[in-house]
Amino acid sequence: MEIGDMVVRKSYGKDITFKIIDIKEDGNNVIYVLKGINLRIIADSLESDLEIATKECMGKKDDKFNKKVNENIKRILVNRIQGKKYRTAKEGKSIKVQKDTKKNNQGMLFGRPGRILHVDGDAEYLDVCMKTYKQLAMEAVGYVISEKDQPGRILELVKQLKPDIVVLTGHDAIIKGAKDYIDLNNYKNSKYFVECVTKLRNYEPNYDDLVIFAGACQSCYEAILDAGANFASSPNRVLIHCLDPVFISEKVAYTNIEKIVSIHEVIESTITGMAGVGGLQTRGKYREGFPKSKYS
Repeated sequence: MEIGDMVVRKSYGKDITFKIIDIKEDGNNVIYVLKGINLRIIADSLESDLEIATKECMGKKDDKFNKKVNENIKRILVNRIQGKKYRTAKEGKSIKVQKDTKKNNQGMLFGRPGRILHVDGDAEYLDVCMKTYKQLAMEAVGYVISEKDQPGRILELVKQLKPDIVVLTGHDAIIKGAKDYIDLNNYKNSKYFVECVTKLRNYEPNYDDLVIFAGACQSCYEAILDAGANFASSPNRVLIHCLDPVFISEKVAYTNIEKIVSIHEVIESTITGMAGVGGLQTRGKYREGFPKSKYS
């Protein structure tokens, strides 16, 4: 097997699809370093436990994830079209139209969704997220910054870009054998996410002016929320899907500023669900405008 091969682990029931990202020698053993295709997980394995992931032998969870991702994207785009038709029809009834034109106000509304800054410790996951942002017509800027370096860079980026929503993610994990799930020292990168959130909240205390998602797989959910995040992972210390931060950001970015985003709806919009992500009620960041310029 070579770096770049897609594989599954036989001892785990072939549940997750991985890509081989490194090969190391440990005495007489060859260790394969693996990264989840959809789930933000880094693992290692002996070759004897690996099997090439063919179309007939793909991770069972990945099949479910891919279907849910496609369903989510389709639902989001359909709901936007339906919502726009409803709003423009309602607007047309409330505004008088000149008698000498047959045109009504359909299509005269325009909108500005919230802008997103996505900082990720993993370049490949960020690339997947950025493609999905584009597919969902979201204004997002992405930076690859290692988790330990994020606290030193995040405030500078926020001041420069002035985003409405900040995503801080990458990789994380509970240290093997840890029993205290609240102690930040028992996590690989949670302390860096907490430090980032603390800096951002000191800069902008208002939860609705700056919306923050922070965390990765198995992150210390309680500590990140206590630091000031609107949304965080992971309540049940489970692996989270690569696109969970994207779907949370979309929900906030496209909810009208007059409305509070239901936390239950936010969680339902994700792939992992309430075991992987959670948070607080947050005001939407979408602003409608009228009328739309004929030059735009």
